[in-house]
Amino acid sequence: MSALVIGGGIWGVQRYIHDSQALVVVQCATTVGSVKHTLDPEQAGNAATISAVAVGRGLPSRATSIALATAFQESKLRNLDYGDTAGPDSRGLFQQRPSQGWGTQAQVMDPVYAAGAFFDELVTFDYRSMSVTQAAQKVQRSAFPEAYADHEDLGRAFASALTGQSASALTCSLRRTTGAGSAAAVAKRMESEYGSSTFSPKVQGDIVSTRVSSTEQGWALAQWAVAHAQEDSTVSVSYGGLTWTREKGAWERGEGHDGAGTVAIQLASAAGQG
Repeated sequence: MSALVIGGGIWGVQRYIHDSQALVVVQCATTVGSVKHTLDPEQAGNAATISAVAVGRGLPSRATSIALATAFQESKLRNLDYGDTAGPDSRGLFQQRPSQGWGTQAQVMDPVYAAGAFFDELVTFDYRSMSVTQAAQKVQRSAFPEAYADHEDLGRAFASALTGQSASALTCSLRRTTGAGSAAAVAKRMESEYGSSTFSPKVQGDIVSTRVSSTEQGWALAQWAVAHAQEDSTVSVSYGGLTWTREKGAWERGEGHDGAGTVAIQLASAAGQG
């Protein structure tokens, strides 16, 4: 009888965990004033990659805002492997066309390359004196030039967080991990997206950490890590005396890390963490 009771208890706990996870609304969000802007984890991860390329190049937040509004209009911030009637060979986050000199199909399907190609073109003119839609159109030469303006607020909101202008502004609500993460893979991604000279990540077990040179840079990286948390199986990110946890999906006061100078990212060691 006792074995049956214990077994039933275990089943009940497992059922409760399963049901509670099913109720989690999986999304990433940032709020500007009273307006909340949301993306799903795939979109947020791609937004973080675009922003990282801009930050690594030392570009202002305005450049990231333009790029994010553009990519949302072109692909909904998804790395599409197909085009449309207007651009049958268009590919990637920015729907760049190999036939128009943007690179090979493999290159434009690489989010880091695609973001870099976008910024290469953007910095050839005075985009800071232009509206988002004017700047985006000058780069993209779209058949629907006014459409970029529809996503200006979303682009600005996520750019503000992902470039470190707004501290602890980006959060992600996620379910428990489905597998272990890799600190080494996160360190490699960090160097790939920001450039190898921006950070010097250190890997210790399930944690990757790096010193940062400013508060703005620290919050840019910390929120980049949260935006990538779904695919990286991240369970916590700490910076500036605050910690985002997968369990809470929010930034709270944390302990144990050099708040001002170090970003620490902890990955799951097994499935079901967070």
